Amino acid sequence: MARTKTVFFCTDCGNETPRWQGQCPACGAWNTLADQPAPPKQSPGRVRAHRVAVAEPVTLGAVEGVEMQRWPTGMREMDFVLGGGIVPGSIVLVGGEPGIGKSTLLLQVAARMQQSGHAALYVSGEESAAQVRMRADRLTEVAGDVVFLGETRLDAIIEAVNRTKPDVLFVDSIQTVYSDELEGAAGNVTQVRECAAHLQRLAKESGAAVFLIGHVTKGGAVAGPKTLEHIVDTVLYFEETGTLDHRVLRSTKNRFGAAEEIGVFRMTAAGLEPVQNPSELFLRDRDTRGSGGVSGTAIAAVIEGTRPLLVEIQALCTKASYGAPQRVTTGFDRQRLALLLAVLEKRAGIDFSSLDVFVNVVGGVRIAETSSDAALVAALASSVYDREIVADSVFLGEIGLGGELRPIGQLERRLAEAARMGFKRAYLPERSSGVNANGIALKGCATVGALIASLFGP
Repeated sequence: MARTKTVFFCTDCGNETPRWQGQCPACGAWNTLADQPAPPKQSPGRVRAHRVAVAEPVTLGAVEGVEMQRWPTGMREMDFVLGGGIVPGSIVLVGGEPGIGKSTLLLQVAARMQQSGHAALYVSGEESAAQVRMRADRLTEVAGDVVFLGETRLDAIIEAVNRTKPDVLFVDSIQTVYSDELEGAAGNVTQVRECAAHLQRLAKESGAAVFLIGHVTKGGAVAGPKTLEHIVDTVLYFEETGTLDHRVLRSTKNRFGAAEEIGVFRMTAAGLEPVQNPSELFLRDRDTRGSGGVSGTAIAAVIEGTRPLLVEIQALCTKASYGAPQRVTTGFDRQRLALLLAVLEKRAGIDFSSLDVFVNVVGGVRIAETSSDAALVAALASSVYDREIVADSVFLGEIGLGGELRPIGQLERRLAEAARMGFKRAYLPERSSGVNANGIALKGCATVGALIASLFGP
């Protein structure tokens, strides 16, 4: 009996190597090489039998332009994250923790697409038809007309698509799909990569939009090779927030819209409901009419994709119990926190060498942009001095290493969102104080020392 050849794939970048190594030679990641059976090589005769017509190269000017068409899903937050709706012929990957609601969300989308006149085919390799029917009966949407297929073989799925010709195909999940032409169990690197590539080609040739549900690893990334995310057009992550009944849908890649858009949903007994005002959700326990109620809290106006969003940043500074002080963050970059603490010590004279520092972004939001620097600095100073910040204040600005407050982009949109949420004053870089205030009193500060002095006195 012939011995099956084994190769090693990097689970981060998909690079193939003939033998195991501790470090991937392509991306440099450690302990990411996994052994898989090598895909069978086709004979020359078989290759010729499957050879198709070769496309001729043309100039872009000779290509007939078409207006991009989108199909609305009927769920406002879903359409917003996708960039306006579903693009025909696109392939979308939806990842998330087990039990977070990925299957429920896509079943709702399938039901609404079917009701709007776009045929939907829902393929599940993890649940039976009776189990999916039980979920469908709980939904507000009527999903009885959605065509269901309980199958994991790739050839059977493609045959069903060619027979039923759906406008939208949903596959739950890509890790359960396998091809008989490849060795190895479903879910290994080779199977996931090749099956996703076949479904991508199916989407481009048939014009049907394809949604793939993907499992995630302990690190939060989609399981399988990193090339899976390169194959698809859009990557969406379904995440939990700080509350038990709310979910955030975040786009990390989108060829047809802005990346890093977020949509907020509320999980109910009847399915997922879009949240129309995410800022109100993240600030619902805060009263903007009086004092902040407690020291160490400040409001930042950030941009998630194209959406302005107000979030609350909390800081707690306490005397260190051990020799080395702790630096703990949730929702904020730990390296950025270390930088801002160094700036406060050098430029504002606040000593953190004997203080434990804890930072939390309320609601489970992750802040990536530097426009929240001013809010975090204000929260840290408020906690150190144990003095409250007036609750109707919002902070905008990036902090430089020299302690200066730097201007940020889309300032007027952030101020408009703050005004809509009832905020009355804004602390921002001095060079940005001439913008449209939208009825908010602007306080320009040139340096971090001036910002702290304007809040708590010299």
